[in-house]
Amino acid sequence: MSVADEEIVPGEDPADRTAQALAADSVVGSVGGSAAGSAAGAADWTDWTDDTLELLRALRAPHRRSRAGQIGYTVYVGVMVVMAWGGMFSLGVFANASMGADYSAHDAQLLAALPSGVCALGLGLILVVARDALWRGPVVAPRATVDWLLAQPVRPGPLLRPWFWVSCAMALVPGLLAAAAAGVAVGLMDKAGFLPAFGWALAGGVCLPLLATACGVAVERYERVARSVRRASPVVALLVLLLAVQSAFAVAGHRSVLLERVEMWSGPWGWSALAGLSPTSAAVSGGRLAAIPLILLTVVAVVLAFRAAAGIPLGSLRRRARAAAGVAAALRTAELRSARLVLAQSEQRARRVRLRIPPPTRAWLAVPWRDLTALLRAPSRTGRAVFFTAPALLLAGPAAQATGVDRVLLTALAAALGYLGAAQLAEPARVEADDPRRAGWSPHPYGQLMLRHAVVPAFASVLLAAAGAGIAVLLGAGPAVWLAPVAALPLTAAAMVNACRGPSRQELMYSPSGMGSMGPFIFLAWYGAGPITLVPALAFALGTGPSLAVAWCLVLGATLLYWAYQRALTLSGRHRPKD
Repeated sequence: MSVADEEIVPGEDPADRTAQALAADSVVGSVGGSAAGSAAGAADWTDWTDDTLELLRALRAPHRRSRAGQIGYTVYVGVMVVMAWGGMFSLGVFANASMGADYSAHDAQLLAALPSGVCALGLGLILVVARDALWRGPVVAPRATVDWLLAQPVRPGPLLRPWFWVSCAMALVPGLLAAAAAGVAVGLMDKAGFLPAFGWALAGGVCLPLLATACGVAVERYERVARSVRRASPVVALLVLLLAVQSAFAVAGHRSVLLERVEMWSGPWGWSALAGLSPTSAAVSGGRLAAIPLILLTVVAVVLAFRAAAGIPLGSLRRRARAAAGVAAALRTAELRSARLVLAQSEQRARRVRLRIPPPTRAWLAVPWRDLTALLRAPSRTGRAVFFTAPALLLAGPAAQATGVDRVLLTALAAALGYLGAAQLAEPARVEADDPRRAGWSPHPYGQLMLRHAVVPAFASVLLAAAGAGIAVLLGAGPAVWLAPVAALPLTAAAMVNACRGPSRQELMYSPSGMGSMGPFIFLAWYGAGPITLVPALAFALGTGPSLAVAWCLVLGATLLYWAYQRALTLSGRHRPKD
């Protein structure tokens, strides 16, 4: 008799009935591989999805109510923060505008930056979500669901599709905030009104996040799509960077209207710009019609992603659930380095570059040879270094021309971006510092070994900054950008200071300092000691004359290298085996 024909006894626990059925299925499946046993197992198999979900809803009811309260409180706090900081400010400036205040001084620069800027944001959003799907993805169920529940005779669709809708809802939050910010800016500066500007900006604020989420599901579902994303990521990242550079040049007055039209009509990342510009004085002919294909494409993509969510392979779900759980556990314990290592391990399925360079003939070149080999075999690190260094060089020109506080802030922002670029090249030093016992192969003392690890990052940073400065000068930048190669030296030294910090020291978060709850700030100061020290000092140094700036950069670089050396000695002493 099949389970569907069984009579349910009043008062019977659904959990017992589900467990009995699963046990019966396992017994049937374990019968020796005879044809009769297999046929009986296939005939008696029953879809237990509805009963299982009903049981889980009953068991999870107390937790679900508690979780709903937590989510409701989080949403309430978020809404209050947005309304207090954004809503009240917006109401105030619109009230001032209604009484005659003029906010249109920068209207031309805003409208010039929007075409290529919105294209860069849209394309970058799709790239970020697609890359995120390589290790996590929009459809990420808890490990209990993936490891146990999906292995039972249940349909995966009802278990996985709710997580797809959750990801869609979370993706809409930044899109709505961006549309509201665009409505305020365009409504004030171009005097287009908030409601028309916000309404047309919603086309991109809603459709682009949903399209990106659908692309993430495709990456999870199809391995060939994941391989295509890995191969295309450097090219797309370069396009995003070029679009951002074009937007910056447009603000400075160097526009190419024809190129902007081609970019805006090239895909959904540009259709949102066409729709957003519709209520402004820079509206493009036929731009309103771009909202139609954008909406239609979004609807089709969401429907296809909804169907594909149920077919994601179980192995892919398990790998992503474990990676997401590992990253979450590392972040909860402030093990940021461990979180990055988990991400690196989750991408080991990608094809690795196996470049070889001739081994050195001199012993002192052994460490630089290893670091250069590691850098050549991880071209993504060089790509990320370029990605952060390019905007730093773009900010160098405006920072040199600015005065007062604006100059200091722009210089500090450029220094912070430059540090992020230099830090990408210091990975071999960080690997060596994760466990000082790995340095047993080297005949050099540990402190000297870490200093030798600074050679390749320093040369690579200087060459990258020099190449970027040369390109910037050819494009019309001032001579101030030639300070970038000199500034690369202290930036690399700051990266070495952070590399020599070693494993995370969570005990600092609970240090009895006698100053109240200062533990988290002490931990952050230890974790980011290099950039926290360098960025303000470099902002001051670059604000002086060229000669003094060069001298200050050299002094800062030497000081930070000595600090890195002392940190390495301390680190090796902590890990030295006791007699």
